[in-house]
Formats: sequence, structure tokens, C-alpha cells
Amino acid sequence: MAPPDKFVFYAYQPSMAGTVTLAVLFGLSSLWHIKQMAQSRTWYFVPFTLGCLFETVGYIGRAMSSSESFPDFTKNPYIIQSSLLLLGPTLFAASIYMILGRLIRLLDADAYSMIPPRWLTKVFVLGDVLSFLAQGGGSIGGGMLTMAKTQDDVKRGENMILGGLGIQILFFGVFCAVTASFHLHIRRKPTSKSYALTVPWELLIYVLYAASLLIMVRSLYRVAEYAQGQGGALQSHEYWLYILDSVPMLVVSVLFNRMHPSCVVGRRGETGSTTTHLMEEGMGHRHVHGQAKE
Repeated sequence: MAPPDKFVFYAYQPSMAGTVTLAVLFGLSSLWHIKQMAQSRTWYFVPFTLGCLFETVGYIGRAMSSSESFPDFTKNPYIIQSSLLLLGPTLFAASIYMILGRLIRLLDADAYSMIPPRWLTKVFVLGDVLSFLAQGGGSIGGGMLTMAKTQDDVKRGENMILGGLGIQILFFGVFCAVTASFHLHIRRKPTSKSYALTVPWELLIYVLYAASLLIMVRSLYRVAEYAQGQGGALQSHEYWLYILDSVPMLVVSVLFNRMHPSCVVGRRGETGSTTTHLMEEGMGHRHVHGQAKE
């Protein structure tokens, strides 16, 4: 299918049932995150919670589009869903980066980090900010794309988004390597602190792996989507969005509801002070230990 001469909002009629369901599910997860964050005072999780709210409002915008008649969609609902669904996972990543730095310090394992912990969060959050700004520029590129008059204008907006996604994938790939290296070292040579702690710190590392993998899959999908451009299979069929973006990001959000990081690291990186309460609430009264094994 040849790409259109100017930008079109959707190549299909968005599903009302699908978008409303996702808005409700992300909304419930957001409220749960707000409650958990307020109880534990883990303010480093503010970006993640904002990301959940971005997803919620993004799907509300998409639901608004689904109530309109194909192909006469209006601009504002499209910009809401396009921008917020694109940027929400970037906010997820910011808090995930902060968790690792706090976990390394909690375990007295600074020597096991490829990047010194005092720089680790700063480096990755800086990359996240650059990614956010580039994607935001392209997705106000949602603004740029909707105002595109020619195919060149469409391509320019898509390239801005691709640049931001590329930055995100690069930094996320390095983050995964740093996490795996740290985990390998502390399993081979546990610190005395890792033996002493009874909080499930190793389970939290596995949650970081799972969340990172899902965000990486979603980012690669978005790169392929914008690389194909309008007329490509990924932008022409709504089910790809649900399979490779909506569901993975919902799983990430619920994962951190079930295993909230305050169960391990508190607001300043100390052992979570609300561990017992949040573990019981989020994990169904299961007692999980995360001590490393030699």
C-alpha cells in the first residue's frame, strides 16, 4: 500500500471496547500505585506513576477517537493518545533506573557495578530525558505529524520519534548489561549485607529483568512501526498495538503493583520500612526471601 501524501490519523476504526478496557485497567493500576507510593513515601517512583497516568489518559484519548466516524477523526484526541502512549514507557524507564542504583547501594555492592552508583542513576535518567525530549518533539510530532502537508513533513516527524526511540533502546540495552553484570557478580561473591537482608531483593532484580524485556520489545515494535511509516502493516492494523505495546506495558505496571520496590528499598535507599504491609497487600501474603546463593 502506497503511503498517503499527507498524514492521516488512523487507517482503521479504533476499537471502543479495547480502548475503554485498557483505560480502566491502567486507571486502576495508577490508583494502586498512587496508594502504594503515598504509603511508602517512595517518591523516586513518581515518574513510573506518571507513566501509568499517561497510559490511562492516552487510552481515554483513543476511546474518544473510537467514537468518531472513520475517516473523519479530529486532531486533539489523536494527539492525546499518540503523545501519551509514546511517552508513558519512557517515564517507566526513569523509575526503573533509580531502583537499580538504590538496590546496589542497599546491598553494599558498589564494586560490582559497571558504572559507579553515584553516576548510574544520573547517566541513565539523562539518557531517558534525551529520549523523552526527542520523542516529545516528534510526537508533538503528534502535533508535527498532524500538521504535515507533504510526505516529507510526515517523514520528518517520524524520524524525530525514531531518534528518541533509538536513544531509549541504546540506554536501555546498556542498563540491561549493567544489571546482568551486577547480578552475576553478587551471586558469585555475595556481600555480607546481601546475606543479612531478609527482603526479597533478588526477586526485585528478576522483576527488573522482566520489565526491561517488555519495554525493550515495545520500543522495538515502535521503531519498526515508525520505520515502516504510513501504509506499513504495523500502522494499518490495530491488533499490533495491543499485542506489542498495550499488553506489555500493562503487565509492567501490574508487575510493580505486585512487587512494589518499597518492599526492598525505601525512599532513601534504606531497607523498605513498609515491607511487611506491602508484601502482604501486593503478593498475597507469600513470604519470599531473596538471599543470594554461592
